[in-house]
Amino acid sequence: MWPVAESTLGSGPGRILVAVYAVLALAATGRSIMQIALSFDRAPVAYLLSALAAAIYIVATVALARGSRTSAKVAWVSITTELVGVLAVGALSYAVPAAFPDKTVWSHFGSGYGFVPLVLPVLGLWWLRRHGRDNITG
Repeated sequence: MWPVAESTLGSGPGRILVAVYAVLALAATGRSIMQIALSFDRAPVAYLLSALAAAIYIVATVALARGSRTSAKVAWVSITTELVGVLAVGALSYAVPAAFPDKTVWSHFGSGYGFVPLVLPVLGLWWLRRHGRDNITG
């Protein structure tokens, strides 16, 4: 249905996308671990959502880097979940600010990360649509 070579996802400009995902995965993982370890009782839901975001970034990074058909499917699911997450948590953080007393990766649409969490899934889905179609349906 969508023919493209398997190696295109993580190659060329795709390497930049993978690198940004990797950096964000490290940053989100570190921040969520510290927040959970040091002040979990302050905002448990927010910090657990941040840890979930970190896990999703890790999965997306690996999936984009691998570039196989299965990995492309995993990337579609993880990046779509990421976009829904950042939109939902971003809206919730404004609607219920007491639940998000500290910045997390998705709170306020990723403002603590320069809005990269809001823009990155859009770029990721665009990249998958443009270069990953063959990897999904082969």
